[in-house]
Amino acid sequence: MKDTMILKDGTTVELEVGASLAAIQVAAADRTAMLQIWQKLTEENLAEVQIKNGSGLTVGTYTDLMLVSETSTVDADGAVTTTYNLREKSAIEKRLDSVETGQKIQDGAIGDLGETVGALAEGGEV
Repeated sequence: MKDTMILKDGTTVELEVGASLAAIQVAAADRTAMLQIWQKLTEENLAEVQIKNGSGLTVGTYTDLMLVSETSTVDADGAVTTTYNLREKSAIEKRLDSVETGQKIQDGAIGDLGETVGALAEGGEV
């Protein structure tokens, strides 16, 4: 059995032997299958990742990963081998994510407050 990478949404991706976080190697039957895997490597899905060995034992648990790059080769039979370069976000990147999340919450609260003030100004009730 091959090692696997389990993404936050539960997607399981089979890994080739010898893969490391900076060089996750994945074989796909064709370009369409490769693209489906690549599309799953979203910021949301990389927020929680587990790597399990062929015996099903967890050998790595990661949070806040990001996709740095991908490189693919196409074999004569159309099969695609892709190397994904993943890394953990830096402390600064994590802080920036936190600030952006806080800003979205604040923007929503300001919008709600604006609607309330507008309704009161028009003589309505809240």
